[in-house]
Amino acid sequence: MRVGLFGGSFNPPHDAHRAASLLAWKRLALDRIWWLATPGNPLKDAGGLAPLAKRIEHAQTVAANPFIEVTGIEARMGTRFTYDTVSRLRSRYPLTRFVLLMGADNLAEFHRWRRWRELSDLVPIAVIDRAGWTFRALASPAAGALRGRRIPEYTAAKLASQSPPAWVFLSGLKSPQSSTALRTSGLAEG
Repeated sequence: MRVGLFGGSFNPPHDAHRAASLLAWKRLALDRIWWLATPGNPLKDAGGLAPLAKRIEHAQTVAANPFIEVTGIEARMGTRFTYDTVSRLRSRYPLTRFVLLMGADNLAEFHRWRRWRELSDLVPIAVIDRAGWTFRALASPAAGALRGRRIPEYTAAKLASQSPPAWVFLSGLKSPQSSTALRTSGLAEG
């Protein structure tokens, strides 16, 4: 089983989350995508964060695909950081090949994540391009540190079988939609 792990606050979830997931599912030849709705992002202010149950419910509606499973597993496991979550998932599902999915905006800030180097040694990573983030992501400290471990995009379907650290940058999807913008504009459900 090849599973993409797509974490985030999903506050609110939107069509770009779904589109990025389906792009990764197809290009990485994954069996499933698990949306990991986090109780709270350690790098962001939790003020204005909708209740987890409501975000999960809304995310299930937006995902609307049998290959995308929305979960609040971090809350159930009591993990707060991605490294801890992925470590526990690998222990619980030793036969599953996980791939961490992130937007280019997250790669730009990846060097600020707790234990990011160890996380990159734990699981292959697929970065989905986002409008306005390509250069910042590819010029980031993490991209520089992992430069020699980047695989060509045309071999993306092999990523789940690669020994970490390994990563790919997936282009083709550049939706400007963001949860922050939706909240700011008042279009998000409260």
